[in-house]
Amino acid sequence: MSSLPADCLKSVTFPELNRTLGSLSAVKKCEIQDGTAQITIELPVPGYPHKEELSQSIEKQIRSVSADVNQVDIEYTLNIKGPESGAKVGLHVKNMIAVGSGKGGVGKSTVAASLAYGLQSLGAKVGLLDADVYGPSIPHMTGSTGKPEVREHLNSNGSVVQRIHPVEHDGLKLMSIGFLVPEGEAIIWRGPMLHKMLTQFVAETEWGELDYLIVDMPPGTGDVALTLSQMLSLAGAVVVCTPQKVALLDAVKAIGMYQKVNIPILGMVENMTGEIFGRGGAEQAAADQKIPFLGEVPIEAEVRICGDERRMKDLFTEESKSKAALESICSRVAMEAAKVYFKKPATTTLEILQ
Repeated sequence: MSSLPADCLKSVTFPELNRTLGSLSAVKKCEIQDGTAQITIELPVPGYPHKEELSQSIEKQIRSVSADVNQVDIEYTLNIKGPESGAKVGLHVKNMIAVGSGKGGVGKSTVAASLAYGLQSLGAKVGLLDADVYGPSIPHMTGSTGKPEVREHLNSNGSVVQRIHPVEHDGLKLMSIGFLVPEGEAIIWRGPMLHKMLTQFVAETEWGELDYLIVDMPPGTGDVALTLSQMLSLAGAVVVCTPQKVALLDAVKAIGMYQKVNIPILGMVENMTGEIFGRGGAEQAAADQKIPFLGEVPIEAEVRICGDERRMKDLFTEESKSKAALESICSRVAMEAAKVYFKKPATTTLEILQ
């Protein structure tokens, strides 16, 4: 066995991320055994769509520095990076991503649940926070039941504190007001109560170590986004809309709201694409706003049925007609979050309009 030069791959670049393997300390193994180069590369993002291109660059570089190589075997591992969104409040959450819309009824919760299950299927540790207090639907869509538990924890200074433990279901960690009130009961709260609940669900909950915490936002522009922008370093926001113009007008307002509170816009998702509502409206709006377009969710009956029947996870089985489209959106969201992080860490400074 012989070793290749320790820095022979440091200048190879991750396609689209514009960061080198050296800058991310991504080369975990680089050696030759019996004419075979054995390479292990740590990927910083799940569902990385350019592995084939990266592999070609690595093989080309290996062959340029060693004539002894007959074969190049590359293994990829995963160590997701992010702005440590929960650090300000003592959480170990790398990327907190808000999923919002300018209006209700566009499938925001469907997209949020799909992102959670999709990122999990790509190898990430994921939590899902239902911040839509007035219309919590995540418990129903995921089929999760039970109540969050409050348990005592010992702080580093020796004091005892109480922490909320989220409901765990299908490998996801979940929090929602829907776990705490009877199904169908209306929540009638003013802003301060909403702020208190959100603080408890975020800062006082034992989320554990997560790569992603997806936040299903309430529709419109209001208190929740302001609270999150002040409390956390969000990785970014995904804006959901349907193709028709009336929905796009409100989606543009949501984009403006996120920009005003310095939450990076990861892009737009067009939901319910098809003959009924049309196609392409969100893609054009994203181009007009100069933000990424993340993909389309076709208006398939399967998506509605899985949500109604409390089994959103089934959208990511091999038999699912919607799997390819949803997985593509999930990998694009992860990629855009990584690009924001590597370009400039997300900030939470709130701009006060004068």
